[in-house]
Amino acid sequence: MRFGGRSKRRDPAIGNADRYPVAPGRIDAEGRFRTLSPPDGNEMPTDVERWKSETYGNEIREHLLEFAEQGWESIPEDERDAWFERFKWWGLYHQRSGQESYFMMRIGTPNGVLEPGQLRVVAEIADEYARGPAENPEFGAAYCDWTTRQSIQLHWIRLEDVPEIFETLEANGLSTQQACGDSWRNIVGCPIAGKDRHEFVDALPVAMDLHETFKGDDDHANLPRKWKVSVTGCREGCGQGDINDLAFEPAEKDGRRGFNVRVGGGLARNEPRFARDIDVFVEPDAVEAVAGGLSALFREYGDREDRYSARSKFLVDEWGAEKVRRVLQEEFVEFELEPAGEDLREEYTYNAGRTGGAAAADLPDGGHNDHVGVHEQADGNYYVGLNVLVGRMGVDDVHELADLADEYGSGEVRLTQRQNVLVTDVPEDRLDAFLAEPLLADYSPAPDPFMRGSIACTGTEFCSLSIVETKNRQVRYARWLKEHVDLPDDVDEFHVHLSGCTASCAQPQIADVSLRGMKTRKDGEPVEALDIGLGGGLGEDPRFAEWVGQRVPADEVPGAIATLIDRFRDRRADGEGFRAFIERLDAEGDLEELIEPAETSYEDPYMHNTKMTWYPYADDDGMDTSPAPARADGTPIPSED
Repeated sequence: MRFGGRSKRRDPAIGNADRYPVAPGRIDAEGRFRTLSPPDGNEMPTDVERWKSETYGNEIREHLLEFAEQGWESIPEDERDAWFERFKWWGLYHQRSGQESYFMMRIGTPNGVLEPGQLRVVAEIADEYARGPAENPEFGAAYCDWTTRQSIQLHWIRLEDVPEIFETLEANGLSTQQACGDSWRNIVGCPIAGKDRHEFVDALPVAMDLHETFKGDDDHANLPRKWKVSVTGCREGCGQGDINDLAFEPAEKDGRRGFNVRVGGGLARNEPRFARDIDVFVEPDAVEAVAGGLSALFREYGDREDRYSARSKFLVDEWGAEKVRRVLQEEFVEFELEPAGEDLREEYTYNAGRTGGAAAADLPDGGHNDHVGVHEQADGNYYVGLNVLVGRMGVDDVHELADLADEYGSGEVRLTQRQNVLVTDVPEDRLDAFLAEPLLADYSPAPDPFMRGSIACTGTEFCSLSIVETKNRQVRYARWLKEHVDLPDDVDEFHVHLSGCTASCAQPQIADVSLRGMKTRKDGEPVEALDIGLGGGLGEDPRFAEWVGQRVPADEVPGAIATLIDRFRDRRADGEGFRAFIERLDAEGDLEELIEPAETSYEDPYMHNTKMTWYPYADDDGMDTSPAPARADGTPIPSED
């Protein structure tokens, strides 16, 4: 595996507890929350750590609600960066330049489960509170985003509305707590856990127990960086454990079913890692102890001096899996760790790049690459996976989906890591009527492969990190490819992931075609562009995409993909899947010739520098025309105020 170079950092053998008089995020003997304090009056190593040392974790909420009561203008201008960083712990990201006073709100839904009635609550909140000063031409004035971590994001949230939103969410069993920030993020897993008819071990109660245990736990509230956890009990591997900081994957040992443990995966920036096997097997009732031990290990030994190097993947790089296991055993768990059991990775089919169902011929239904379609549950009912193009649904459609879930199923809806939705518990005799509902014409259980495989992050519409527009562009890409490009007959799934920057929220490194936001010049003018990667995916032998096209003008990307598919069709071996094709050509040194950017009939209205607009789709999008910041009623705050 090629990890690439990185800057030298401190000796990771020196823990935070040795560097500071109190460990971060711990409870002292008198039950008081202890924050990270520098020794001998020295400065904290980073601004973020200093801000966190002053106020972090659950205590942020009191300040957040006070600011909400007093209004946006009550946040001192010279303290906004600090408070915006802290607000993330409660699921609030301040939107980008030109949208001051508006926030994105993330709602955590553990394992993607929305219990009966909860989707309707989300729709009502989006309808009332997630409307801004401009409309999106594809999705309207209000919408919900389903994320690649089985969460929900709402935009245009005003600070002043947060108390009412929190009250409504929490009254219905939902929360934004730790949806962002340096702590446990939303726990992901197989979205059909507990209902899968060939599930190896039921991971749902395990995931829910971790959620209940570590969300809001002050001992684990202040970590060096985000901590992403996956729990998978199915045979397909759809928890995507390989790209998480901590992964529990199905395994068997001496006739006992449980999980093997992997640590240190992640995609962010330009240094992706797959999680490493630490040779540990745990039964379900021991998962909490091991998960807590590894979280504490990261808390104590993770890097707090350099946020770029603060993720667990870098600690595992420097220590190695063997040392991680040894320190976990010696310092953080009180029972003897068992060596790893026999895993099920050779059966993994989820995003595994295998065609024709051959990857899991011994399974009852041949395995699956995602959850779109009609699938039987263990209880004889069915779940129906609906394709949501780029993971965004207009609020009217969310209301209707909630109605349909109540009418045809139990009311439960689940979210997937491919930004899709599942309606569960549909009786067989109700399937035909459900499939005939008009909403399913737009959110199909049998979509075109390019529609089915499209994932996009938030992009410059709202995100301060993104370099290019993403959501609407990927919608246009998928529609053009559907209309103009034919995949080989035996290829029914093809993944194209568009991420606006190297943060990799759209998980581009594990797609057939990876797109990453850049800038370039075309005909002498600055335009939005994309790097192009090929052949990424998960499965038994996961592989990151190879970046072969650099700074391709965004309007030439569909032409490049069309040429790629033509050359795949012409040069593939009999029955060869796309990922295997890319691996073969990579070994032969012929990848670059597959990409030939070209102008086509595709038209891109977002070629200008959308990052420098206040909103990419506004008729008058110049920063000087922005209606932000705004007061609670939406009226702009004049600059002279």
